[in-house]
Amino acid sequence: MNATEACIALNMLPTIGPVRLRKLLEVFKEPQEILAAKRNELRKVEGIGNEVADQISNWESIVNLGAELDRIREFGATVITQESPSYPKALREIHAPPIVLYVWGELEERDHHAIGVIGARRTTHYGVESAKKLAFQLAYAGLTVISGLARGIDTAAHQGALAAKGRTIAIIGSGLARLYPPENAALAEKIRAGNGAIVSEFSMEIEPDRQTFPMRNRIISGWSHGILVVEAGLNSGALITASQALEQGRSVYAVPGHINAPSAMGSNRLIQQGAKLVMDASDILDDLQILLPEAKPSAEAAARPLPSLSEEERRVYDAIEPTETSIDDITDKTKLPSATVSSTLLQLELKRLVKQLPGKYFVKLG
Repeated sequence: MNATEACIALNMLPTIGPVRLRKLLEVFKEPQEILAAKRNELRKVEGIGNEVADQISNWESIVNLGAELDRIREFGATVITQESPSYPKALREIHAPPIVLYVWGELEERDHHAIGVIGARRTTHYGVESAKKLAFQLAYAGLTVISGLARGIDTAAHQGALAAKGRTIAIIGSGLARLYPPENAALAEKIRAGNGAIVSEFSMEIEPDRQTFPMRNRIISGWSHGILVVEAGLNSGALITASQALEQGRSVYAVPGHINAPSAMGSNRLIQQGAKLVMDASDILDDLQILLPEAKPSAEAAARPLPSLSEEERRVYDAIEPTETSIDDITDKTKLPSATVSSTLLQLELKRLVKQLPGKYFVKLG
């Protein structure tokens, strides 16, 4: 048995969590030695009582390690520990970093530079479009977008990052073999297939419940430089994640919403309490001292062609008058669906060909 396999077994024991494991490793140094230790040796460790010592001593009757390793291999996942180079550096610093992370997909060095984008499951069109736009911009700028694969804002955040051909990580509150919600299976597959990874601290067959989601949330905040709350009601779990982020020393950002909208009461309250108000990804990037890609100097720009435009981008671009033009007028002129116009305008913004003004008006740049 190697150290990773021992950590998988320890992680599957009901009474062993990150804090107890840290205490045990201070004494036994290696996870394999913990599983091989005698009851009386285990009881001497601070915080390890009779129940925990008995459970560790009888671990083979509680945990079927061989079956779990088979499930991991058949699923195509890998497992990393805190000793692994790909384990997120920021996550190691929190009070209770996960003992193991099950990874379906690939983690890259750049995933250490991440921002969490979270919000309500029951959201509005405004919330979904804001999440997609901001996640697109953040991913385009080179940050990995982390969210929870939940319905609503989480789903929109992953979709926005994928649309930018950027990186995104989904932290789920269940085992990989019990992916939740099931309707996001196709989205999870798309993330796994070269754009990021699905990650869990739970063993393969663990079902989601009321305890697993708060545990998942501390990973989202702990992995990230900061947390962006796009839309959240007063009882939203996103507010718990924001609170955990503050405890972990992370920045908290929030998108303002309508003052009468129940779906925005929590996120608006965060702004009242000191979260930075965000209207554009540059508000976050400037705070993190990371800039959106700037236009190259004119001499270099002359040596390369202007960005090519798709047919839809050209139609939308041509529909913008020399003066500011409303999104409704653009939609009328192009005869395209409003959702297509919105996403296309975002792409033109990122190419620095148009700029959005207050009130959903747009002007051409240059």
